[in-house]
Amino acid sequence: MSLKIRLARAGTKKRPVYHIVIADSRAPRDGRFIERLGYFNPLLPKDKTERLKLDLDKVKAWLAKGALPTDRVLRFLDEAGVMKREKRNNPHRAVPRKERKAQAEEAVKAAAAAKSAAAAKSAAATGGTPPAS
Repeated sequence: MSLKIRLARAGTKKRPVYHIVIADSRAPRDGRFIERLGYFNPLLPKDKTERLKLDLDKVKAWLAKGALPTDRVLRFLDEAGVMKREKRNNPHRAVPRKERKAQAEEAVKAAAAAKSAAAAKSAAATGGTPPAS
């Protein structure tokens, strides 16, 4: 059984509140869970202490049993100092699609030019003709 520490949505329409729960990964998001570990209220300002409440002893116990946190919960655990979250890097995220395509084509052309230059250099060093590819 694969266990996840994740958010289960509660609250009314347009006013979400999330329970931080331990659940089987196959269970529905707002469905069956094993234990409630805390809550998260995204509508409150970030400086309020009531925005996030976690029972860190229970979280540590479930992590020791093999439960894996989701990305959002991992951010909370990183802030609390329980787990380390690796910083992500996606340098192409903000580049428009047409520019990404053009950059990819330029990279392919540059790789082909470098390969042909290397082949010509090795042919000149051996004194023969370049091998046919």
